[in-house]
Amino acid sequence: MFWTFVATVFCGLGAAGIALGIRAATNKKAPRWIIPVFAGAGMLAYLVYGEYTWYEHKKSLLPEEAVIVDTEDEGIFWRPWTFVVPYVSAFSTVDVKSISRDTNNPDILRFTLYRFEQKVTDAVSHRVHLINCKSRELVPLGSDGTPRVDNMKVLGKTDPLVQTVCSN
Repeated sequence: MFWTFVATVFCGLGAAGIALGIRAATNKKAPRWIIPVFAGAGMLAYLVYGEYTWYEHKKSLLPEEAVIVDTEDEGIFWRPWTFVVPYVSAFSTVDVKSISRDTNNPDILRFTLYRFEQKVTDAVSHRVHLINCKSRELVPLGSDGTPRVDNMKVLGKTDPLVQTVCSN
């Protein structure tokens, strides 16, 4: 977050410098108000660039055993450009090395699901799940290791999570 702030300030200063160059090139006939306008536009442009490149950057940092199974892109009210061109604000990955059979039933697998979110700062959370590959029932495990059946979901046949976990 600190480095994002520093980079945003420097982009604003660089854009203000471009505006100063425009004023110098026009013999100060360009209005003085273009300096803060360019500074603000430069900072906003850097922040928008950061939002749209966040997913690709995070994806490039993932290890080979992390398989992306879900992405979320949404329009945000205070960022009206996201309704025109949405960007990925969160994604989930499965650690394929964490997939294991812990029960006598070969259809039930245990795995770790990671969720990455782009907020003010990046947030990463993980949770261990059980999945029944035959019935496609997904059950998260509580912190004590017991299945949270009240949070059970039934996934579709073509769900990437089912295909990734059950194919291993």
